[in-house]
Amino acid sequence: MAIASWLASSAPDAAIEIAPNAVSVAVLGSRGPEAVVQAYGAAPVPPGAVVPGLAGVNIIDRPAVAAALHAACAQAGQRPRRAALAIPDLAARVALVRFEQLPKRREDLDQLIRWQVRKSLPFPVEEACVTHSPGVAAGTGGEFITVAARRDVIREYESVCDDAGIHAGVVDLSTLSVVNLYLGGTTQLAGDALVVHIRPEYTSIAILRHGHLIFFRTRPEGEEDSLSDVVHQTSMYYQDRLGGEGFARVFAGGSTRQPGGVELARQDLETRLGHPVEPLDATVAASIPDRLGSAGEQVAALVPLVGLLLRARKGAAAA
Repeated sequence: MAIASWLASSAPDAAIEIAPNAVSVAVLGSRGPEAVVQAYGAAPVPPGAVVPGLAGVNIIDRPAVAAALHAACAQAGQRPRRAALAIPDLAARVALVRFEQLPKRREDLDQLIRWQVRKSLPFPVEEACVTHSPGVAAGTGGEFITVAARRDVIREYESVCDDAGIHAGVVDLSTLSVVNLYLGGTTQLAGDALVVHIRPEYTSIAILRHGHLIFFRTRPEGEEDSLSDVVHQTSMYYQDRLGGEGFARVFAGGSTRQPGGVELARQDLETRLGHPVEPLDATVAASIPDRLGSAGEQVAALVPLVGLLLRARKGAAAA
């Protein structure tokens, strides 16, 4: 399963992530059946240049963000013509909606989902770009993963790519791209899995079951509950409401401004959950040549980029 994006097209040449702290780019190739990261580059973004949110301006300093994209491409030694684009989770709203009975026509389903999503949006649904992917089936009904964002907000991120002469043909959220790394890679997940994607501005938590996303939550930085408290609450919800019988695997990674970094966060989660916590690792789905380095932070930064490209390839193959 792949999470649907706002615009499907042929497989892009590269993936770009625009985050509040950096812009990164990766190019994915193949060596036989194996995916290989051919190039990677990243450049910092000035504080306050990108402020993700559902409403309001997200790209505050477009020239600075465009300059970071130019620098990341230069470091990678690549200037792609087409790219898949990952944007911050805070720029959109993810919801799982369930219907007991599904309409037969796709148009009716689209309208039903937009009607359901509009209840949780702080702006008119007419201003939203809404996409959905099938989740767990249930008899004549089923669950859908929905993503909604304001069209003008998406356009802000796309315009940064336009300034660099790059067409952003696929747009997805950073953590959904992380999810797709594990759903689209060669390592098949057996049982339920918990994914914790940590960013300086937010943390997103996802639960996967048999190739489906069954839970998603984004926690903005600054909320009173600690990360370990929020993950513990999620674990309780998983057991009580989602029929959870225990996680087969738990993953956590990303970047944080907190003292001790992500490694300390992983240790806290292990203690709270009583379960080993594996780092997010792009090499579960693609090999990284030695010339690109193998530092932990870089491997973690590649996770959404590789996941996004795997999702885009799968989408292009299915088209």
